[in-house]
Amino acid sequence: MSKKHRKDLGFGIDVGGSGIKGAPVDLERGRFAADRLRIPTPQPATPEAVAGVIGQILDSFDWAGPFGCTVPAVVRHGVVHTAANLDERWIGVDAHDLLRSKTGRTALVVNDADAAGIAEVRFGAAHGHSGAVLVSTLGTGIGSALVLNGTVWPNTELGHLEIDGFDAETRAADAAREREGLDWQTWAQRLTSYFTRIEALLWPDLIVVGGGVSKKSAKWLPHVHIRTPILPAALLNDAGIIGAAVLAAGR
Repeated sequence: MSKKHRKDLGFGIDVGGSGIKGAPVDLERGRFAADRLRIPTPQPATPEAVAGVIGQILDSFDWAGPFGCTVPAVVRHGVVHTAANLDERWIGVDAHDLLRSKTGRTALVVNDADAAGIAEVRFGAAHGHSGAVLVSTLGTGIGSALVLNGTVWPNTELGHLEIDGFDAETRAADAAREREGLDWQTWAQRLTSYFTRIEALLWPDLIVVGGGVSKKSAKWLPHVHIRTPILPAALLNDAGIIGAAVLAAGR
């Protein structure tokens, strides 16, 4: 049976500043149905250049159906409003129209943290948890996804909260830890300040922390002292692709 006709399969693509990755996704189990393909992000990462790579990935899997695509940006109804790690020419682009015209397939384009948040709630560390779940990705910046009873509140951008007079991600992102040479305990104190601020505003039922640093959670998570239960992400770098596929499939 062709992949495009199988209701249990979707397709997700994750656009990052250094790489564009894609794979078919088993929508029932929340895992890749084949090894993902990664192609370096073109430089400059213009809309047309990125769309060309997305088309290559879809073609390589002979995928002809709808697909989900994440971008590191605020996306409202398919229109890109920011471009932190992409070319500024993305701002104002209707990504749904762009990808439909360039790839010949229907696309659902979403913020990368939102896609990761949906994946962690459906299949990852937050599976089975109801209420408000905050998924926070710690990397170059701080991404955030607020998921309420399985539905994402899009584009929350909680990494830009002010903490001690600073934009939070300039102090508490993993890049800040590396840049300043902080030990794990000192960095965890900054995370405590950040998540305490989140708690005061949103009172989440669970916090899930993703990003590459989640693989080292034993080094810093015990030093984060907040009242909300907090867990490391389970899906790691697969979350964006999985979440994009799930959202595009309307699951």
